[in-house]
Amino acid sequence: MNVLPPDAAAFPSFAQALRVWLRVGCLSFGGPAGQIALMHREVVDERRWVSDARFLHALNFCMLLPGPEATQLATYLGWLLHGVKGGVAAGLLFVLPGAVVMLGLSILYATLGEVPLVAALFFGLKCAVLVLVVEALLRVARRALKGAVSWAVAVAAFLALYLLGLPFPAVVLAAALLGYWQPDSFVGGGHGAAQEGPPALLDALLAREPERIARLTGAARRAGLATLALWVWPVALLLAEGGQTTSPWADIAWFFSKMAVVTVGGAYAVLAYVAQQAVEHYHWLTAGEMLAGLGLAETTPGPLILVLQFTGFMAGHAWGGVWGGTLASLLTLWVTFAPCFAWIFLGAPYVERLHNQPRLKGALAGVTAAVVGVIGNLALWFGLRVLFAEVREVPLGPLALDMPVAATLDGVALALAALAALCLFRLKLGVVPTLAVAAVSGLAVKSLMG
Repeated sequence: MNVLPPDAAAFPSFAQALRVWLRVGCLSFGGPAGQIALMHREVVDERRWVSDARFLHALNFCMLLPGPEATQLATYLGWLLHGVKGGVAAGLLFVLPGAVVMLGLSILYATLGEVPLVAALFFGLKCAVLVLVVEALLRVARRALKGAVSWAVAVAAFLALYLLGLPFPAVVLAAALLGYWQPDSFVGGGHGAAQEGPPALLDALLAREPERIARLTGAARRAGLATLALWVWPVALLLAEGGQTTSPWADIAWFFSKMAVVTVGGAYAVLAYVAQQAVEHYHWLTAGEMLAGLGLAETTPGPLILVLQFTGFMAGHAWGGVWGGTLASLLTLWVTFAPCFAWIFLGAPYVERLHNQPRLKGALAGVTAAVVGVIGNLALWFGLRVLFAEVREVPLGPLALDMPVAATLDGVALALAALAALCLFRLKLGVVPTLAVAAVSGLAVKSLMG
């Protein structure tokens, strides 16, 4: 691990941060669990820009917001490091690589159908990301969970999500209330945990400049309000003209704007509703096409919610061909992700001021413990679907379990995951070489299998 004390390394420049955010955006496979794992490795472990405590503090807040939590986490961390321009850059670079790939694959799918070569390449990447997720989960749990109560909350959160299927905002909120009313129960855990090694560069900077957050607040508030206006204005214009044209623009703007503000619980919480409305109500695409879009979103970099971009593209393509699909894709991206920036710029400055209030520190420590359980559940969900072709919901009295069908174990996926583990843990190749080895291996194996 490359850990440098604050006096031996300068605070990262904006140009340095841009390179890291672009790297994160290009390698952010594996859904929320994989993306959070990658960000933690990049900004906490390898560069020590942000401490574990502050990273988890930001993640806790993002888990309670509507929209894709990993996108908002990148925006939050970018804002902490370099203000509004840092937040905009981090958020955009997190989304844009995946959006460009998704647009290209949408065009290929609409014109040529399935693309086996691309699917084979991304298959290997998914297997490697599974290893990264497991590694990050163990690392975060070891550092964030200190004491029996925090471990109990993490396990309870995992079971509530896996067995009961409760929405994770409700689980996280319950943990926050427990921490608020019983802050002493989390002493030594979560945000109160001792740091390993020297303080992170951002913490050292804030110690020297305690007024930094207050200085960044005004610009963040203005940026948040401006983003809200820029989001709502085109939607209102399209709705006003919606009855005067047969184009799908008004429906796209309204439907996906609505999704952006009700997706508390992440992409998985609303995909069934989106699929039903897009297929049965708007008739933008067929059920088979919707499943294909979900498959593309799960295998490309960027947030899983990019499946909405595919849905918007197919709606526009049915009306105006490739150009219509491209414009609809861009409109969908705008109304889906613009609110993410608004929530962060309006809320993050105030959340940052809560670090040193005892009860609120207890609440955040409770959330930190629950978030470990949330990441564990996401990792299990992802792992089951990478390693097994079929996963069934098995009733167990009032409970329900996601159980893999043992006969559908994918031996190739298991072998690629083992290869990635060997590269990462034994050979110490690092993230990019490990992903590259897995991707090329996946492509080679799938090609040989025909």
